[in-house]
Amino acid sequence: MNESFDELQHLAGEYVLGTLPAAQRRQVAQRMQNEPVLRTAVEEWERRLQPLTSLVKEQEPSAQLWPRIVKDLRRQSTDAQSSWSAWWNDLRFWRGLAASGFAAAAVLVAVMVTRPTTPAPNFMVVLVEPQKGTPGWIVQASANRQLTLTPLLPVSVPGQKSLQFWTKGEGWDKPVSLGLVEPGKTVKLALDKLPPLQVNQLFEITLEPEHGSPTGRPTGPILFIGKAAKMT
Repeated sequence: MNESFDELQHLAGEYVLGTLPAAQRRQVAQRMQNEPVLRTAVEEWERRLQPLTSLVKEQEPSAQLWPRIVKDLRRQSTDAQSSWSAWWNDLRFWRGLAASGFAAAAVLVAVMVTRPTTPAPNFMVVLVEPQKGTPGWIVQASANRQLTLTPLLPVSVPGQKSLQFWTKGEGWDKPVSLGLVEPGKTVKLALDKLPPLQVNQLFEITLEPEHGSPTGRPTGPILFIGKAAKMT
C-alpha cells in the first residue's frame, strides 16, 4: 500500500475505534503482520486511548441503544467514510451513545480521526453537562502550549448572556478565565502565560453576563465541566 502518513493514521485510528467494515478490518490485521509502520500506528492509537477509560464511569446501556444505532447505520451509506461523516453530524447518534460509558471515548477518537493532520495532543478534556453527562465540547492541548476548544453540540444562550471558558489547576487560588466563546465555533488559544497543564486540571464553561463575569470568577451556572487527561 502507498498511503500517505495522514491516510495511514486515519486507517489506524478507525481500526482501533472499530469503525471499519469487517472485511477491511481483517485486511488491516493481516497487513500489520508484515507492515511495521502500520503496526506502530495502531499501537500508538491504542496507547493514546488508554487514559480515556478513566474519564467516564461504566453504565449499563439501555435496551433501546443498539436498535437505535443499527437503525442509524442502515439509514446511512454503506461506504465507510461517508458513514463516519454522517455519524459525526448526527446528534441523535451521539445522544444515544451518551447513555453508555463509551460516549466520551468515542467522541475523543472521532475528533482525532476526523482531523488526521492535527498533531496528537498532550492533554485532552471532555466537557460534559453536569446533570446529563452528555459530551458538549472537546479541549485539546499540544506540546507547544496551544489549546483548541471544539464544540460537539449546539448550545442555546439566552439574550444578554454569554459563555465563558475557565480553567483551574491544583494549588491555584482561583479559576482563570480563558475568554468568552461563541456557541458552535472552535476556539484556539495560547497558554504561554499559564503554568504547564496538569493531569486532572479543571476546565469548565459557565453562563455569564453578556460581557463576561464582572468579578473575575465564575458567577453563573456551570454548563459544561471536565478534567484533563494526559495522552502522551
